[in-house]
Amino acid sequence: MHAKPTVLVLMGGPDAERPVSLMSGHQVAEALRRGGRFQVIEQVVQRPTAPMLRICGGEVVFPVLHGHWGEGGPLQEILQELGLPYVGSPPRAAALAMDKLATKQILATNGVRVPPDCRLEPGDRCRLSPPLVLKPIDEGSSVDLYICRSRQEVAAARALLHPKRGALLAERYIEGREVTVGVLGSGALPLIEIIPAATFYDYQAKYHRADTRYVIDPPLGPGVTRECTHVALEAFGRLGCRDVARVDFIVNETGPWFLELNTMPGFTSHSLLPMAAARHGLDMPRLCETLVEAALARGGAAPQEPLAAATVIAGLWGDQ
Repeated sequence: MHAKPTVLVLMGGPDAERPVSLMSGHQVAEALRRGGRFQVIEQVVQRPTAPMLRICGGEVVFPVLHGHWGEGGPLQEILQELGLPYVGSPPRAAALAMDKLATKQILATNGVRVPPDCRLEPGDRCRLSPPLVLKPIDEGSSVDLYICRSRQEVAAARALLHPKRGALLAERYIEGREVTVGVLGSGALPLIEIIPAATFYDYQAKYHRADTRYVIDPPLGPGVTRECTHVALEAFGRLGCRDVARVDFIVNETGPWFLELNTMPGFTSHSLLPMAAARHGLDMPRLCETLVEAALARGGAAPQEPLAAATVIAGLWGDQ
């Protein structure tokens, strides 16, 4: 009997989303154990070097980290250097997706509807009028995100954010319905509408509160679901992503507005991608196993995804 392949599940990291990563990582490890196809090593990390990761063991890596270092390219560079197959996007795509300004600029040139925005260095005059959103350029989970409805609120938020964040993203606030599209390989999962009980879908609503409502396959009006799905898949392809992502939109009377793409979505009990995958017929163990199988099929050395890896996930979509 052949030994089961060993998956190294990485979690933690140095970024602000470390607590979310720990929750996600434990959920992924438990799901893989329940699935029974793999042996699992759980490893909590800070900012490991290549030699440190080499001694952890594992034939394939599931890096369940969120934030600039763990999700935005640096960790992916190390895994590529080690020649280890891993779940998720390659370094360049991870870095592009983590930079919200760069992502929006790429997609806007292709006709995707994005909210007007600008980069704000400390001392810059903000050319956007309220209401607007102020947030870090390379952070997720609504960490340090402020909705500002007056110039006084903008000034107050900037005074809090610039000292610890430096440059910020200022973005026109679009009132509307918040929806998200999970991408798995070559296909889009069912849309989910997020209806928070609070003012907006903040960190507490995402991970701690139990009063946020989620509507799968919401009625959004003629053509809106199709457009969200199309844009999500286009963004995934244009940035060079692979395996998995979650794409967020605001929908109003004009249509869907692209907000951002996350290359390593959450895998917590509150997370949206596992919720959408379950509606598609993939429970958490099978979802995690499918992602690991795709990474193993791809291998660790080739920069381009070979047909074998694409086939693993493409099989989930039948004849689509």
